[in-house]
Amino acid sequence: MAIGILLVGGMGTRLKPLTNQTPKPMLPVAGMPVTERQLLAAKKAGINTVILATSYLSEVFTPYFGDGSKWGMKLLYAVEREPLGTGGAIRNAASLVDFADSTEEFVIFNGDVLSGHDIAAQLDFHRRNQADATLHLIEVLDARAFGCVPTDSIGKVLDFLEKMEHPVTNAINAGCYIFNPSVISQIPKDTVVSIERETFPQLVKSGRPVFGYNEQSHWLDIGTPAALFQASRDIVGAGFLAGTGSQIGAGSLITGGTSIGQGSTIGANCRITNSIIGNGVEVGDSCTISDSFILHHSQLAANSEIIGKYISPKENLPISL
Repeated sequence: MAIGILLVGGMGTRLKPLTNQTPKPMLPVAGMPVTERQLLAAKKAGINTVILATSYLSEVFTPYFGDGSKWGMKLLYAVEREPLGTGGAIRNAASLVDFADSTEEFVIFNGDVLSGHDIAAQLDFHRRNQADATLHLIEVLDARAFGCVPTDSIGKVLDFLEKMEHPVTNAINAGCYIFNPSVISQIPKDTVVSIERETFPQLVKSGRPVFGYNEQSHWLDIGTPAALFQASRDIVGAGFLAGTGSQIGAGSLITGGTSIGQGSTIGANCRITNSIIGNGVEVGDSCTISDSFILHHSQLAANSEIIGKYISPKENLPISL
């Protein structure tokens, strides 16, 4: 049985101010934290033990997820006191289990990527090819903004190429990797290491079997506020989604893929579109909210007009979508 590692330690700089008080993997997408959606995807693939590699605002994760028993999973927490990069974070997380003598694969999830691909099929592809590492690849229309990953006719990775004006392929790294324990063993301990710029290229140059599993599926890097809102709209659709215990006042119109968390109250005659509203939020009567993120437990007075804003119990800041 494979073990999962979720890389959830990033500061989410591109997402500010949304990440001022909330780590980006805990931001809600259609009423559910990104990390929870990734855990459910892992469980669907038969992965029942997951290590959360945390750093920035690490104290937020444990109260929400605990030991994982609520989801029928076992969760462990690896806290980086100093950021170690993607490779260093993986090595640090794997040290929580006895991986050196293990035959179990590790499935690595990038904490700010939502993907609908078939993780179980990626695992099967990895095993059938007796690979040391297997990356999920997707084809994009314009790969210039990404590093591209050319493969041969059977899917073996030939190179890892940085962003370029004329990409040799439109296949890019989609942020879900499968590693055999031997790959993790060669990552230096307690060292800042980039898996993309150091580990992957070194594996290919040394002739190790590195494969690309290509599957076109819904995929989104939620690294910016605009992308986070897009991810929520993709799940919710044109209308709105409200969590358990939330109440909507008479005459209110909620549209544009808006999501409302659990236990929130929306007053009467409100107009809300393309917004993300957290848990336990109180919105007064006759409010207008558009293109805005309302953090958990915020309170909006009646007749408030909130356009393109990040609202929390502590902050009221503009955001750019």
